[in-house]
Amino acid sequence: MSGASVPQPGDPAPQIALLDDAGTPRRIADERGRWVVLYFYPRDMTPGCTVEARQFNDAGDELQAAGATVWGVSPQDARSHRRFRERHGLSFPLLVDTDHAAAEAYGVWGERSFLGKRFAGIARTTFLLDPEGRVARTWEKVRPDGHAAEVLAVLRALQGDR
Repeated sequence: MSGASVPQPGDPAPQIALLDDAGTPRRIADERGRWVVLYFYPRDMTPGCTVEARQFNDAGDELQAAGATVWGVSPQDARSHRRFRERHGLSFPLLVDTDHAAAEAYGVWGERSFLGKRFAGIARTTFLLDPEGRVARTWEKVRPDGHAAEVLAVLRALQGDR
């Protein structure tokens, strides 16, 4: 992976600022007081990324009712993200990380392999950030199917503890 380690529960969330697919600036610092589901995914329009995005979208009303904002992050450009979001009717923003600075800050950028080929890319990882700006939960090596439901269940459990 990248030089930074993957933040774990209790760690301060790395402060990133990215533009979303509509050109709107999105900053972790601006989300203080809210829960944030920050999920890093490898690529728009791929099967696993589509399953993950659609399931986060399907859980959107429940996540929003629980006070959470959902942001997807990958290295494609705004045009690719817009097409992906529009094609699948996604109601949450997709953040542009073409220079992979956010992925590096969260420790999810590094060498990957697929079908015997090695390349630099994102390791599918999700972070649940609490209203105080700390990492509440980290999921590494995410399996897309069922992941959004798991994130929602953990969010509800953590809120029950407060």
